[in-house]
Amino acid sequence: MADQTTSGLLDPVLADTADGPVVLAAGLRQRGIRRTARHRHARGQLLGAHQGLLRIAADDLHWLLPAGHVAWIPPLLPHALLSADAFDGWSLYFNAEACLGLPATPRIFQPNALLQAATTRALRWPHQPLDAAQARLAGVIADEIAASTPLPLALPQPRDRRLQKIAAALARAPEDGRSIEDWAASSGLSGRSLARHWLAETGLSPSQWRQRLRVLLALPRLLAGEPVISVALSMGYETPSAFIAVFKREMGVTPARYGKGDGGD
Repeated sequence: MADQTTSGLLDPVLADTADGPVVLAAGLRQRGIRRTARHRHARGQLLGAHQGLLRIAADDLHWLLPAGHVAWIPPLLPHALLSADAFDGWSLYFNAEACLGLPATPRIFQPNALLQAATTRALRWPHQPLDAAQARLAGVIADEIAASTPLPLALPQPRDRRLQKIAAALARAPEDGRSIEDWAASSGLSGRSLARHWLAETGLSPSQWRQRLRVLLALPRLLAGEPVISVALSMGYETPSAFIAVFKREMGVTPARYGKGDGGD
């Protein structure tokens, strides 16, 4: 794919056109931080990252898209994007008819070799109706999206303002080891009340939520080659083995394998 800057993005008018070509392709190579305000489009979006880390906010979920993974964003779903640093990625936009058999909720997953090869070819297509061979390949891409296995790279956000403040503080300092009772006391809640509200609003206990947060924050550092032990200690774990156990439970692979670019099956 040729070097591209923000001009490589798809014209918003085309992204918001539900009919037309089955697939429209766009690429983006951004040197610095990029922030996209909350928006939506009529087409479904398959979004990938060759380099960098992209944060996606959709509904009450915050997603993290690391390099080597892809995200599926259904049509008409409001979402906002933020690149943590330099970003090199791409998008395929599917028309409304093609989206009928695709997931109705967003997901992030690891693309297999077939999907990687198919998307690489589709990114070269011009913005015009597909020929028969291109249409078949677009169908293969859609089938792979539908058959994908979502990874737990979403972190539900609490809606209560008191809980939001705690969530933001933990995101800024994941190594903070204060107990639930300590956090509750600082927010004018009992430990039991905080735990009950947290579970009701996120679907996770406070402990599960903090563990997943730490895993998500560890991903870009592992991909950058930082040793597992230093990542584990910086996330507040007393031993690397405790971090490895949590990471493997969440991601299905060890941190060392993930850092080598092996996201598992």
